Amino acid sequence: IGSGPIIIGQACEFDYSGSQALRSLREDGIKTILINSNPATIMTDPVMADHVYLKPLTTSSIKEILTTHDIDAVLPTMGGQSALNLCIEADEKGIWNDFDVEIIGVDIDAINICEDREQFKQLLKKIDIPVAPAKTATSFLKGKEIAQEFGFPLVIRPSFTLGGSGASLVYKAEDFDELLTRGLEASPIHEVLIDKALMGWKEYELELLRDKNDNVVIICTIENMDPMGIHTGDSITVAPAMTLSDTAYQRMRDMAIKMMRSIGDFAGGCNVQFAVSPDNQTIIGIEINPRVSRSSALASKATGYPIAKVAAKLAIGYNLDELSNSITGTTSAYFEPSIDYVIVKIPRWNFDKFKGADRRLGLSMKAVGEVMGIGRNFQEALQKACQSLEIKRNGLGADGKELKDQAQILYSLANPSWNRLFHVYDAFKLGISFRTIHDLTKIDKWFLKQIEELIHLEAEISKYKLETIPRELMDEAKKKGYADRQIAHLLDCLES
Repeated sequence: IGSGPIIIGQACEFDYSGSQALRSLREDGIKTILINSNPATIMTDPVMADHVYLKPLTTSSIKEILTTHDIDAVLPTMGGQSALNLCIEADEKGIWNDFDVEIIGVDIDAINICEDREQFKQLLKKIDIPVAPAKTATSFLKGKEIAQEFGFPLVIRPSFTLGGSGASLVYKAEDFDELLTRGLEASPIHEVLIDKALMGWKEYELELLRDKNDNVVIICTIENMDPMGIHTGDSITVAPAMTLSDTAYQRMRDMAIKMMRSIGDFAGGCNVQFAVSPDNQTIIGIEINPRVSRSSALASKATGYPIAKVAAKLAIGYNLDELSNSITGTTSAYFEPSIDYVIVKIPRWNFDKFKGADRRLGLSMKAVGEVMGIGRNFQEALQKACQSLEIKRNGLGADGKELKDQAQILYSLANPSWNRLFHVYDAFKLGISFRTIHDLTKIDKWFLKQIEELIHLEAEISKYKLETIPRELMDEAKKKGYADRQIAHLLDCLES
């Protein structure tokens, strides 16, 4: 089952997974039939599957295909949340049973546990994983009661939605009624989870794969540079994780494996999200997606480990130790990749096309794409990613486009939008104190330090002319990802 139309919050990341999975199944001589309503995808290319149905993702389309073809199994984990929701709907209507179709790559129970916020919370409590204080409301009145008990700020998260749609952060009591109504309406089962907002906590994601023998590998740990309160799809993310102590990472790893094992014994991929208190002491489980996610597309590109390809093989019964990971061709897929470079993903927004849109970032995803920078260190990867955004910036700064209005910068730091990263740089440049920037953004001090270092380096370079700049300084600038155009700006000469 494909991912359907491209909508904000569910872009073409799932096309990557779907195409990989189809090729992976074909290698094993399995006949594949794809349904996806979106012709502008690679997965709907005639060479990808034996039969491609460009039909709406509905149960009647599924029925039509099952009547025409003799199908053994369905793989719903490669098409994002739309595919999982359709799989559940078909299961509830008894379609898979009627046609004797086996669901592979995930269990229906696992999908239900992970998507039903209340069930998920109870499960985590049962296996001793800390969770944020939260309660479920299926009515407006119940929601009001919970709000009075917890106090503000609060988070409202509807059950069974994708890309955080309908989710919101509520700071003030007067906004609560409207946002609660919106959340209840967004959920197909009219249910929301209301939890105490973990504002300013750090957010991490782990990508896991598991085979039928219960072997588990963790492919990648991704750290959100933006703290909790901004949807992962709208966050700048970094792989591998940068600011975790080894003990905290080991604890998180153990918790992720325990969580995956507790939701069912299916073979396939899974993405687990955690919140970590700023002092790295408390780790809280936020959610599990029992499918190949948008982050696994990033993790695949970041590590070179083809998550969707391997997940498809695990779903049809292979074990991790029987597969090779295709980077080296000789290493077993049961080895966890470790990388000696840094990946920075920056989302790409298109607010200019949507006049009057609320440009503040929050729990509902607003990005329409993303860029990925690869570097030997965080600074180089960050600058390369900034250069790739196609927003007429030459890197993080050093291009004469700094904002000098202090009030505007302070507002932007406290109310994140698409350009907050650039305003963090501008704030350091204007001499706004480190503590103020940290208090307003809650971005981990390590990341802020890295940006501050760039400002110091630029000040140093600006003391020289092209004829006099020391070779070592030029070398350092290059290693930190500066483009020729940025260096030219600092030395006041032409890029050529």
